[in-house]
Amino acid sequence: MPGLIKGKSILVTGGAGFIGSNLVKLLLKENEVTVLDNFSAVDDRFLKPLQGGKQLKIIRGDITKAGTFSNLQGFDIIFHLAANSDVKFGSNNPMIDVVTNDTGTVNVLEFMRKTDSKEIAFSSSSTVYGEAEIIPTPESYGPYRPISSYGASKAAGEAYIFAYSHYYGLRGSIFRFANVVGTNSTHGVIFDFIHKLKKDPGNLEILGDGTQQKSYIHVSDCTESMCYVHSLNRKTDVYNLGNTSMTRVLFIADRICQKMGLKDVKYNLVPSEGGRGWPGDVKMAQLSIEKLELLGWKNRYSSDKAVELSIDETLKMLQ
Repeated sequence: MPGLIKGKSILVTGGAGFIGSNLVKLLLKENEVTVLDNFSAVDDRFLKPLQGGKQLKIIRGDITKAGTFSNLQGFDIIFHLAANSDVKFGSNNPMIDVVTNDTGTVNVLEFMRKTDSKEIAFSSSSTVYGEAEIIPTPESYGPYRPISSYGASKAAGEAYIFAYSHYYGLRGSIFRFANVVGTNSTHGVIFDFIHKLKKDPGNLEILGDGTQQKSYIHVSDCTESMCYVHSLNRKTDVYNLGNTSMTRVLFIADRICQKMGLKDVKYNLVPSEGGRGWPGDVKMAQLSIEKLELLGWKNRYSSDKAVELSIDETLKMLQ
């Protein structure tokens, strides 16, 4: 694949999780990979099929504790994905985003500074934009007005990477994800809808007023574009990863019911303030990916196709 990273020693924080495990599988084709994860969100089920060779090393550790890095040597590239990834949870406990996402990111950067590790690829989020007035939203949009502690913590992480790049000559690729879906997913709208329908095939609770529509990217397009962009990127910069279309939440519900063979399912809408799904939810989100496409990247799957493929993959996983 053009742009595939080769012959590098790579640390993946959060490598046991949804996006992380897919990224590890991709990177292992041509690199030595070390995974650092505290396994609080998911166990090692997605890493087990990848074990057995000398190319993968797994370390149980918490990025919020600086001592976690004391016995590690430097790496050619660090893919920093470890974070609290549940946006909804932050409305009940904002400090988890501060500690996990911000303190954790600074600890990663301090490790890089002390070991002279020069390259970082960071999983940020479209939530840094808040409720953007320009749709699709370009990387140049501002000022940022995140409406969740998760979005605020990701914006802070980006800022620290720019500061450390200026101080110490790091090179960072900052990736603002749209809604990533696909194999190994352990939460999110598709996963949640399927679980709800397995418990009650006649009713589906839908958080929000039903008008939400967002851009979805399949995890394979996400991880491959991360590698593609970082292999070409020569300075610390920001890239949106998303799609050129959006998918409605009711489309997702309809397709899941169809694929599960369910008919006459009653949709029970539960809107929060402003029709959102929960405090901090952005009802409409689509990122401009013009900058990504100018580098020559093209996704395999549209937003709707990414959703449909993810439904199939999640149903298979939950059999």
